[in-house]
Amino acid sequence: MKQFFLTGVGLRLLAVFLITAMSAVIHAVGTGIELGQIIFWRSAIAMLPILVYMRLRGDFPQALRTSRPRLHLTRGLLGVATMALSFLSLIHLPVANAQAFGFLAPVLSLPLAALFLKEKLTLPILIGVLLGFSGVILMLFEAFEMPGDSALIGVAAGLGYATLMAVLRVYVKAMTRTERAATIAFYFALSGAVAGLATVVLGWTMPDTGQLAMLCGAGLLGGLAHIASTEAVARAPVSVIAPFDFTGLVWAAGFDLLFFQHLPGRWALIGMIAITAAALLVTFAGPRHPRPPRLVG
Repeated sequence: MKQFFLTGVGLRLLAVFLITAMSAVIHAVGTGIELGQIIFWRSAIAMLPILVYMRLRGDFPQALRTSRPRLHLTRGLLGVATMALSFLSLIHLPVANAQAFGFLAPVLSLPLAALFLKEKLTLPILIGVLLGFSGVILMLFEAFEMPGDSALIGVAAGLGYATLMAVLRVYVKAMTRTERAATIAFYFALSGAVAGLATVVLGWTMPDTGQLAMLCGAGLLGGLAHIASTEAVARAPVSVIAPFDFTGLVWAAGFDLLFFQHLPGRWALIGMIAITAAALLVTFAGPRHPRPPRLVG
């Protein structure tokens, strides 16, 4: 079991759970705290587990050094924009519905992986992705049926998040050719903390004890998730691990029911079955051997 969770697939499954748990926390706290403030706390606190991770691996402080700062700056800008859109979607939609938009990212990332990373897309992978994409479409019906402008904002943010996440996934995979996973995660968290802190001039709400605990919890979950996620893409091709994001839908639906008393509808349940089947299908697809491109920066 320990060996499994040190593989790319195992690490990605762990990352999906941590990210979904963080999403539930963001959904709970998002209506009372400004978006920039959430980004700050999520990013600043995330640096703590990342620094501990560096220390345990014996990479501190050398992992803080990089000869390619422009790569990290670009990754940071893309990452902060992706985070903002993701949180905006979570604020305006139930966790499972917002998560469903995120599952479009693996679908969009696979053509990019084939084009830029030279990854081979086998027939089982393609069938699994199409099945998962069909499940996501069924899940999206509920979001479009929600009344008011709030759902429309959430839908637009979710689509933007999926598009940027697909680009970011391939970019990070290419970065792992020359950069440590911990280095990538740390400078992303630093970028988010700086960007979030800059919004203080727009006015922040003073969080109460419960809100502060949730903000810190989101940061810890996010930091651990980024470590697991970055290690995953360093150990396995994008086309192998991307479909496993679909498993987060089960966690998201569970969090919605347990903490927010929100039950998915009939189409959402059918979509969950299709998405789970897609992830299981891809499990038996076998490994690929891509050669990440060189990034200039």
